[in-house]
Amino acid sequence: MSHTAMIERRVPLSATAKIGPNAILQLVEAVRTAHGEGGVTDLLNEAGLAPYLDALRGVMVPEQEVIRLHHAAVRRFGPADAARLARTAGRLTGDYLLERRIPVAAQWLLKRLPARVASRLLLWAVAKHAWTFAGSGIFAVEQAAPAIITIQNSPMGRHRYDGVPVCDFYVGAFERLYEVLIHPQAQAQETDCIAAGAPLCRFQIYW
Repeated sequence: MSHTAMIERRVPLSATAKIGPNAILQLVEAVRTAHGEGGVTDLLNEAGLAPYLDALRGVMVPEQEVIRLHHAAVRRFGPADAARLARTAGRLTGDYLLERRIPVAAQWLLKRLPARVASRLLLWAVAKHAWTFAGSGIFAVEQAAPAIITIQNSPMGRHRYDGVPVCDFYVGAFERLYEVLIHPQAQAQETDCIAAGAPLCRFQIYW
């Protein structure tokens, strides 16, 4: 069993749980690129979030508003397009983290370590900050290579009954970080999802 097995960050289920604003801002950016300003306006109106979008930058947002926006994207654009948009938003979030949140020295080190070792260190850092993207969900690491991550009560899968995995935002974010920091051929997938009837959402990242 990996040394990273069962690294866990548990947050009490709460109506006041919050998530970093990229879960909203980067989805808006993905929609803007794909559907223009009209698509953004329609999405924000659908979710009831239009009045305060500009105020979101740099502040944590209630997880329920993140859930509302991603659900609104499914209604507005359909499941397939919404999945692509969410994955793009996750990748944009990964780029944001690389540019503004992960120190240059740490990135330099991770890129030069053996992939298995670098994966352990990256997962430790991700787990430490899991509250910023998992909200009231429970984040855990099962192993480092291939990386296996779980989120119980995932905000992205919550209140969805699609029969297929739907946490594409997380897939995109994990994949982008691993591409840049661990291996350029890294790929991520969600193998289990609460939206498909699983007890939790499980993500695998391999290279």
